[in-house]
Amino acid sequence: MKNSKVIISTFIIILGMIIVPTVYKIYKNHEENLIKVVEKEFLYYAKNCYNESVCKEPIVELKDLYENDYLKEKLTNPINKKYYSEKSSINLDTNEIKLIS
Repeated sequence: MKNSKVIISTFIIILGMIIVPTVYKIYKNHEENLIKVVEKEFLYYAKNCYNESVCKEPIVELKDLYENDYLKEKLTNPINKKYYSEKSSINLDTNEIKLIS
């Protein structure tokens, strides 16, 4: 009887050691992908604004996109659901994105 309890508990521990890190990694990967989607959207509209010569500088702020109606809705952080600051910017020369929550 004790031998079967040891085998069952060992099996449960091994499953826990496999399942918990896997779920954590999937969750973190999902969060990173959500952030990438917001960054790609910001980059897309900033490039459109700059290529149409509406935005004059290669550093485009989120405020410029709102004012020129490239973005109708405010960008939010998909993880904590807070709006990004209008001071958030992107440098189109280096593709460096600074999203400020």
